Amino acid sequence: MDKTKFFNAVRSTVFGGRLTQGQVDGIEYILAEAQKRNVNNEYLANILATTTWETARTMQPITERGNVAYFDKYEPNTKIGRALGNTHKGDGYRYRGRGYVQITGRANYEKATRYFRETLKIDADFVNDPDLALKPEYAVIILIVGMIEGWFTGKKLGDYLDGIDEDDAEDRREHINARRVVNGTDKAAEIADIAMAYERALRDSGRPESFRPVPTPTENVPADPGRSVWLSGGLWAVIWLAYRLLKRFVRR
Repeated sequence: MDKTKFFNAVRSTVFGGRLTQGQVDGIEYILAEAQKRNVNNEYLANILATTTWETARTMQPITERGNVAYFDKYEPNTKIGRALGNTHKGDGYRYRGRGYVQITGRANYEKATRYFRETLKIDADFVNDPDLALKPEYAVIILIVGMIEGWFTGKKLGDYLDGIDEDDAEDRREHINARRVVNGTDKAAEIADIAMAYERALRDSGRPESFRPVPTPTENVPADPGRSVWLSGGLWAVIWLAYRLLKRFVRR
């Protein structure tokens, strides 16, 4: 990936001609974590666009603004508060939005804690120390894993994005719908346009499309594994091509 080409593109199309060091650092954090997790360009473009919008283009983890009384709408005795899993008085303010994507509510802070402890083996307790969600190295994981696995609204990127580079109208439609992963359809069209700019920049910079490899069988290995691997790869290629053709046919 030619990062100079990428940053030159988004500087003009997303950031109005100027990038601060903080913005560059934030984008670099996301690019690095996405590479570790083999995130494809369409997903990554949506993640970057969501971050751009949710952080007011700072590309840094932020805290949801408002005084203590503002967060009464998230208290346990409210519909929103119950949906967020808030159970104790003061949870509305205590578990207000933080991070690149504004993780909100006790239930999501508990979910993040479980993921870090059980999956990553990192002892990060977001329930007892919610401000940990502001640390970039934690915030970027919450952002990417949360959007891919559907932590925030129960919807995940895979519900709307197919990872295929199609015509602009179809790609934009998918990005508009993918706003539901974080916040319904709020500002969906604006964020989709930002995602399209990121997606073009990623592809024009030479970042390859990433797909998770087919797991290697651990039992019943055939006598000629080389032939088996070739056939497996060929079969997946045929299935993928058939899916693309079917998708285009259905749209007509």
